[in-house]
Amino acid sequence: MFLLWLLPACSDDFLEIYPESSLNEGTFYKSEKEIILLANGCYVPMRNYEKVEHWVMAELPSDNASFQYNTATGEASKGVIDQFILASNNVAYANFWNASYNGITRCNKLLFEIDRPEITWSKPAYKDRSAGEALFLRALYYFNLVRQFGGVPVVTEPISSEEAVEIKRSPEDQVYERIIADLKDAATRFAQAKEVDEVGRANEGAALALLGKVYVTRHQFAEAEAPLKAVINSGKYLLLPNYADVFNPTNKDFKETIFAIQFSENSVELANRFIFWFAPWTSGGAITNRPAISLVGGGWNQPTDDLINAFEPSDLRKDVSIKYWNGKDWDGQVRDIPYCGKYKPPVTAADDRTGDNLPVLRYSDVLLLYAEALNEIGRTGEAISYVQQVRARAGLTNDLTGLDKVSLENLIDKERQVEFCFENQRWYDLKRTGKALAVLTAHGLREKAKKSFLYASAYEMTPNKLLAPVPEEQILVNQLAQNPGY
Repeated sequence: MFLLWLLPACSDDFLEIYPESSLNEGTFYKSEKEIILLANGCYVPMRNYEKVEHWVMAELPSDNASFQYNTATGEASKGVIDQFILASNNVAYANFWNASYNGITRCNKLLFEIDRPEITWSKPAYKDRSAGEALFLRALYYFNLVRQFGGVPVVTEPISSEEAVEIKRSPEDQVYERIIADLKDAATRFAQAKEVDEVGRANEGAALALLGKVYVTRHQFAEAEAPLKAVINSGKYLLLPNYADVFNPTNKDFKETIFAIQFSENSVELANRFIFWFAPWTSGGAITNRPAISLVGGGWNQPTDDLINAFEPSDLRKDVSIKYWNGKDWDGQVRDIPYCGKYKPPVTAADDRTGDNLPVLRYSDVLLLYAEALNEIGRTGEAISYVQQVRARAGLTNDLTGLDKVSLENLIDKERQVEFCFENQRWYDLKRTGKALAVLTAHGLREKAKKSFLYASAYEMTPNKLLAPVPEEQILVNQLAQNPGY
């Protein structure tokens, strides 16, 4: 089923990250505290799919990332997605879909319960904040779903599993209408809840930033201007002086990072293991500092030559984003093997628990989206300064004055590629700008010329592959229509 009934999660401290547990349906949601715990639980499925599936579906298919071949595991379910050999029975799609609707179910449950008359609120702001969180997260769940699969079932209230079978896929336009409505409502709710803002939670800035991104994705550039400008004018966010500081797990960033998935080393449930996925599997403990932890499943999100060459020579972001380990590769040859440097080894945990936050919306994203919107509506000269802010932090201070619309469009595309590499943005950017087929066809030719282990059918790019296949179980059980070509 694409919907799961019930199951919030709770935590006494949001920064300890809402560990998962079951709550008693029917008798539980009768106090402010219980609604806040239910709000905490709305984040949990997203945290879970960001750990394992989302990077496979949003970064690995792009020209930024590939994988170190592993003679033990081959391409498995991840490598075939990198090569665009896509099938509806791939477990990554099913897990992502189910986790997304798990999260949507939680959000719907909160919005249904929050108006119970027996609930006494110590401050009305807590009610607005909780509603805002549910609306924002529901919008984000649907945004990721629609960008992956196209039209999906839209559900906005608690329903039974029997009712779920009757709900079919809505057209993309209707899904986006729901997303935009939710984000507008969320921004209004958050504006009334500023006195109870809490780091790590979604807030007004996150709702406005995501609304602007949705409009840019829809090519509604004029509509994107106002929410993005509001984030900039709020004065709440800034670019950290050093790009590396954004990815320092010992100093969680809430100045540049507008919204992030929160992780912690405190428990397996709260931690990620990104560096154990991304370090070369032949590197042992040289990168992870945990030689007892097997890396047999590692070597993913390996930086490609395309990404490495996209950085300008003096770009300070390159040494933060891409590291090299000199050692034996999969074929026994010693090489300088590139790997993703943004995510770090454990700080205190003795095992494979790491606590890097995963940025979803950063201030640099807002600046570049705003520049893109201005450029597209004919205000290229005004847009340049926002691009230059991002470049200046990266050590790139050359004057951009005089760039025309097309030149600035291409520069923004390159800036987004290097600024947000390994943050699950590149695949979506390629799709929304209409460049995915051309870029990935050329990328695939270069990859196949370099890597003898790729499948013969790798990188056979066709328009239908811009959408992922709907998971097989949704076709069989819920009788949903499959995307063309699968």
